[in-house]
Amino acid sequence: MARLEGLTTTPAVTRVAPSPTGDPHVGTGYVALFNWALAKRTGGRFILRIEDTDQARSRSEHEGAIIDALAWLGIEADESPRAGGDYGPYRQSERGEIYADHCGQLIEKGAAYRCFCTSERLAEMRAAQKAAKGQMGYDGLCRSLTAHESASRAADGEPHVVRLAVDKSGVTRFTDLLRGEIEIQNREVDDQVLLKTDGMPTYHLANVVDDHLMGVTIIMRAEEWIPSVPKHVMLYDAFEWSAPTYAHVPLLRNADKSKISKRKNPTSILWYRDEGFLPEAMLNFLALQGWRPNEDRELFTTEEFVAEFDPHAISTGGPVFDMTKLEWVNGEKIRELSPDELASRLTNGGFAEGWTRDEVLGVLPLFQERLKRLSEFLDQSRYIRETVEPDMEGLRKKTKKVEPALLATGLREAAEVLTSMAGKSHDEQEAALRAIADRHEFKVGALFMGLRIAITGAMASPPLLPSVDAVGAEESARRTLALVEQLAATA
Repeated sequence: MARLEGLTTTPAVTRVAPSPTGDPHVGTGYVALFNWALAKRTGGRFILRIEDTDQARSRSEHEGAIIDALAWLGIEADESPRAGGDYGPYRQSERGEIYADHCGQLIEKGAAYRCFCTSERLAEMRAAQKAAKGQMGYDGLCRSLTAHESASRAADGEPHVVRLAVDKSGVTRFTDLLRGEIEIQNREVDDQVLLKTDGMPTYHLANVVDDHLMGVTIIMRAEEWIPSVPKHVMLYDAFEWSAPTYAHVPLLRNADKSKISKRKNPTSILWYRDEGFLPEAMLNFLALQGWRPNEDRELFTTEEFVAEFDPHAISTGGPVFDMTKLEWVNGEKIRELSPDELASRLTNGGFAEGWTRDEVLGVLPLFQERLKRLSEFLDQSRYIRETVEPDMEGLRKKTKKVEPALLATGLREAAEVLTSMAGKSHDEQEAALRAIADRHEFKVGALFMGLRIAITGAMASPPLLPSVDAVGAEESARRTLALVEQLAATA
């Protein structure tokens, strides 16, 4: 049993807070998985909160896609905009009064201040800082305003933001569950905007307030947020709240160790769903990104993962999102399915268009061992329903030691065997085909390759004689004779 070191003294309350500005990202699924598993293992709560304060880019359809994508993975939130809950609303755009009230509290305490600087003034400030090669960040001009002047200008309707009043002296320390103690110099922390001119909160204010009010006990999120933690610690201190436990998980990486992006790998969870990756395979694969079960194995069920998950066991090394590895996991999970279940997944998922479930079930023995994605079924099975152009170049390479005319003669005889021995056992059919090759004194592999290419169109295909059964003996013979004609034309 994995150790949780005190994390089980009370049920863990975890959350994920994606922005609905695009397709649901695999990184969201990866982080959500760890949060969900810890909450589930400890009998706690997992919260899906929507960070939609960027009103220009947020879309309701993206929100729905995020919820659907996580549900497809098997990650169901206990509380969310769709599920409801006792600590809502779960869209940050609907919590404006809460943030404004808490900003007011910070201003009264002197922990935050109104900033009336225009965008032009801020642009000039940044340009001057850059030219001087000095430290970038707000210069604190509006911190010198008296409380009366600040309140009066705000009452007059002058546009402003609210900034965190950072104490630039000293350091801020916090302990990360995965990385130990982290120390950041306060002088490196900007007077971060907490409330924007449109009244919407920034990430920093909204997440601290929401995490506290929703009772979040551990925050597991991507390592890119580590530099923001001092701002959050300062906010917790200013509100006189206890900060939750932090655990910053490594970012998913491309093979070159760059941050995963759609330029190098598909990043939408929905793309993987639509390509025929099984949700249990995707979950298994994402779990392996930085975490390993106690035993030396790479395949496990969702239930096994939850039972063993321990955030202490997450590695801080950059996990590589390896598509080849994902396809291997998916293929293994496909082979674990019963034929009945696989037939249902193919037909219900739209991966067997034009086939009935019973028809799919009838040919699955040919393909279940070969599929890496459900989306490959239609292409792999196409030769059963229609004649596929034979790979003549491949045939020439694989049978180059046999004269085309001699191979054509052997294939013509093989076509007769297919029809005359229809219904016989595969052993009997194979023996008759081997006898043809022996009689003409060439290797049986050349004859079988010719038949395979004639019937399926490809050098690599499911087993030959079961394919003949699926296509039908008469049609298989017809395709074989058509290949004989092509050989004769090139002889």
